[in-house]
Amino acid sequence: MEAIKLFYPQLAVPAKVVITTHQKPDGDAMGSSLGLYHFLVQLGHSVTVISPTNWASFLKWMPGADLVVDFDYSKEKALSILAEAEVLFCLDFNIFHRTKHLEEHLAAANCTKILIDHHQQPQEEAFNYGISRTDKSSTCEMVYDFIVESGHDDKINSKVAECLYTGVMTDTGSFRFPAASASVHRMIAHLKDVGFNHTIVHENIYDNFLENRLRFIGYALLNRMEVFYEYNTALMAVTKQDLLRFHIKTGDSEGLVNYLLTIQGIKFGALVIDRDEERKWSFRSKGDFDANTFARTHFEGGGHFNAAGGRSGDTLDNTVKKFKQVIKEYEVQLQ
Repeated sequence: MEAIKLFYPQLAVPAKVVITTHQKPDGDAMGSSLGLYHFLVQLGHSVTVISPTNWASFLKWMPGADLVVDFDYSKEKALSILAEAEVLFCLDFNIFHRTKHLEEHLAAANCTKILIDHHQQPQEEAFNYGISRTDKSSTCEMVYDFIVESGHDDKINSKVAECLYTGVMTDTGSFRFPAASASVHRMIAHLKDVGFNHTIVHENIYDNFLENRLRFIGYALLNRMEVFYEYNTALMAVTKQDLLRFHIKTGDSEGLVNYLLTIQGIKFGALVIDRDEERKWSFRSKGDFDANTFARTHFEGGGHFNAAGGRSGDTLDNTVKKFKQVIKEYEVQLQ
């Protein structure tokens, strides 16, 4: 993988471009994809964003979201567009299996592949150009850097700003996580200078849910949370029946794991949800506990030092039992 700056001259040559991201895209994935989209179309490129799966309803307000192709829903259309792509941007993931059923098609695509991502251990050999920086707050911050450093900061309009602000805001916990560096705040100041309304972004992301989601959160906190003070750890296990009872859809569980870290003294929070095909884990930590290594070691996952995900093909009961066993190995680290 060559340095991304070597690709900058090619931005001047209009091309057929596909942008894609990980399955079940979150605010950073969708924000970076659409932010890059609105930038590239200004340069004369023909651009399509393809998502491997559907996305949360609270992201559908974003400018350009109605143009995104859902691979699971429109497979033939997506493959036809991908077959003609000359340039493929891969955002907010660094290994093809994070794209679910799109994986084999991305690997086989005969085009220039570019990585922009901030997770650990990238699949560098799969990309022609790219940048991987784990010190960055979000992929949206990296797309902002890409635009500015390539000499096109004049192309940051209100649509680009809304999209990039969304990803930075969500991935930094509304700017409270350590990743919200000075450079992040300088970026936000620049975005504000173009005149977009950040309040609208907050309202669409955080104040845009149905009543059932709030009732689900209350139920889960009351009935599905366990606290292990001897390990400074909290666990929440959500069953398939819970999802059906409260009509939970993609995105409704977003942020649920963060409630666990609001408990005084808790350094590690773990949420597992019983999905149809697998059990999905979300891990969050405070301080020097490495959630990424924990996820990679025990639950086929990974991510960031203080925020990671994982999976299990076992039953919900068995994967919870496994967690309760392995957490004992970390008693000293969690003190």
